[in-house]
Amino acid sequence: MNSITNTAQLTIQNTNIPKINSNVDDKELREQTDAFEAVIIKMLMDNAAKNDTDLFSSQKDPGDKIYKSMYRDELSKASAGGFGFSQMLYDYLSREK
Repeated sequence: MNSITNTAQLTIQNTNIPKINSNVDDKELREQTDAFEAVIIKMLMDNAAKNDTDLFSSQKDPGDKIYKSMYRDELSKASAGGFGFSQMLYDYLSREK
């Protein structure tokens, strides 16, 4: 068991940890972290709306699911950057290691 632990530690020490390119513009990094947060928010909203019932109409429109999905997608993009995931990821990726 000790040899496995020692081998694992040596492997971890010998691997090169990839570093973030410090020449990358901070604006581009912020855009990417906001886009990632938008994906997380969209997944949360899709999961919450899985059992969504229409309160105003019992009819099923042909594109109802598509329109609601598009609405949630745009809503998640508009609200990205305000939940804190983007800021935490930005802070982590912009630190120099």
